[in-house]
Formats: sequence, C-alpha cells, structure tokens
Amino acid sequence: MIGCGNLLRGDDGVGPVLVRHLWERGVPDGAKLVDGGTAGMDVAFQMRGAGRVVIVDAAATGSAPGTVFRVPGEELAQLPPLQGLHTHSFRWDHAIAFARWALAEDCPTDITVFLIEASGVELGADLSAPATAAMEQVISIIERDYLRPLRPASRSEVTVEFTADGYLRLSAEVAGARFPSDAVAAVVRDDVFWLIPLRGPRSGGLLLKQRNPAGDRSVLIHELLREPLLPGVFRAFWDDEQAALRIPLPRTRAPDGGEPR
Repeated sequence: MIGCGNLLRGDDGVGPVLVRHLWERGVPDGAKLVDGGTAGMDVAFQMRGAGRVVIVDAAATGSAPGTVFRVPGEELAQLPPLQGLHTHSFRWDHAIAFARWALAEDCPTDITVFLIEASGVELGADLSAPATAAMEQVISIIERDYLRPLRPASRSEVTVEFTADGYLRLSAEVAGARFPSDAVAAVVRDDVFWLIPLRGPRSGGLLLKQRNPAGDRSVLIHELLREPLLPGVFRAFWDDEQAALRIPLPRTRAPDGGEPR
C-alpha cells in the first residue's frame, strides 16, 4: 500500500498521513506500507513483484472536499503517455504508467487507487476536517479488504494470564489478531477486566511489550485493580459489540475452577 503526496501542503499529504496511521495499527506479515511522498519513480519501483497494490492520493476534481473516489484496476488501462513527462510532475497515474513500462512482467496487475478530494493545499497547513473524515473511511476499507485477511485469526474464547507481579500476559496469537498496534486501554468494571485496542501510541493508553521471541505480549496492570488478583490462567472472551477483550475476574476461586484458595 502506497501513500502519495506532500506532507507539507495540507490535504495533499493525505496519502502519507494515512500510511502513518496504518503503521500505528500494526502491519501484518505479507503487507508493506510505503510513504511514496512526491517521488513518483520511487512509487513505481516499490510496486515490483507485489501481488496487490493500493495507492492513496489527493485529488482536485472540483468535487466536494472529502469526496472519495475508488478507481479499480480495470479502469486504469488508459493512462497518460510518458513522453515529455518531467520528474517533478509525476502523479499516481504517471507512476502506474511508468511502472508498466519499467517493470514489464514484474508490474502488478491488481491495482486499486483511492483518491480523496482536497479542500486546501496551503504550505504548512494541516489536513482539513473533510479530508480527515475521508481518510478514516479509506482506512476502514483498507483494513477490511486488504489487511484484516492477513492478520492471524483468533478464537472468540481464549486464555490470558495474570502474574503474581501484576502483569497481564497475552499469547502472540491473541495480540496479533486483536491488538496489532500494541496500544491498549484497560478498564475494570463490575468485576470484569476490559482490554480495548487503540489505534497506536499517539492514542495514549498502555503499551503491550513483547516478552519472548514467540511474540507473546505483557502489560503492567496491577494499579488498575482495587484488590490483589489470584495469579493464574483465566478464560477471556472477545466482545464484538464492545470491540474489546472481556476477562471476568473471579477473586474467591482458583483460576482452574477448584476450591477457593
């Protein structure tokens, strides 16, 4: 997935900004995120050998700011000629045309382009509200259609471990499938511990830290508990409605369901 545009010019930077948001969410194996900036030829060569390519760029069609255009691959057959093209005038369409010429058989055939109508491209400006809202829409589509299928699957019912020194530990499977950004919020409510995935470190909250080469994660949570919790392995359930991991907190019975300790 390639984000094109100039970060210094307001909505023209929506592609690179989108890439940064996806980086924070976590990049699954088999996917590659590229900040293409304004280097069109580099964008072309980044496509080499890819199975599927998604390009995100700003547009200036005169439509309402924030309008999203999805251009499927079959509509990319007629692209502008390369003759006389200056390197500083490269756009996404020029990059694809150049890639087809330069990469030949190594150029992907499955290419989709998302264009977001810009509101303003003033030097030093931030993304406008319409472009930001459109970017979130495109992020959701990319996550659903391209990234989620690459993330490891996880069962609805799993196990987690509370340790004697106050950590919550998650397996690599659970962390990779449910918390790919490693940023989480934790809440205790009615004797249920909720672990909620966040988009990334900029969202605040807690960070899951890798604890072994297998990719298992842990996070210090003892300060959130009003009373000590029996250490051990407990059942946890993914709550689709709340988009969070729900962990009941039995405090009077052993975690294996035996007699009280």
